[in-house]
Amino acid sequence: MTSPWRCTLETPIGRLVLSGDDRALNGVAWVEGADGHSESCRHPLAERACTRLSAWFADPRTPLDLPLAPSGTPYQQRVWSLLRTIPAGQSQTYGELAERLGSAPRAVGGACAANPLLLLIPCHRVVARQGLGGFSAGVGREGSLALKRWLLDHESSLRS
Repeated sequence: MTSPWRCTLETPIGRLVLSGDDRALNGVAWVEGADGHSESCRHPLAERACTRLSAWFADPRTPLDLPLAPSGTPYQQRVWSLLRTIPAGQSQTYGELAERLGSAPRAVGGACAANPLLLLIPCHRVVARQGLGGFSAGVGREGSLALKRWLLDHESSLRS
């Protein structure tokens, strides 16, 4: 039996809630507004995840190589696996990913919206053919798009 854990991490763009068990992370999400409650990252994997994410916020070249166990459909798993191949500082369109999967752009968007591991499965690197596209960070449409813009700008320094 594995021990589930949950903790919070303050970042330059808000509070993240991380969750997992002894083997892997299964959730990373932003929380809108501060409720004054903060759970410390005392589990070894939680500490490692918080350390890696904090380092990534300081330098986007930091690899976010953590064990992940997202729960989703087989199709979502395929999309999420493909998202993890998009290098930091680069982006691909929903259509490009759909073509690689033999799918449709809306289906890719739906899988991105269901992503339970924001940042670690980098759905923010998926953009529309013209424009930013969407982002389901759970903080309202405008807040989510502002987060996506910030994340893309943060990684843009890696482009050569």
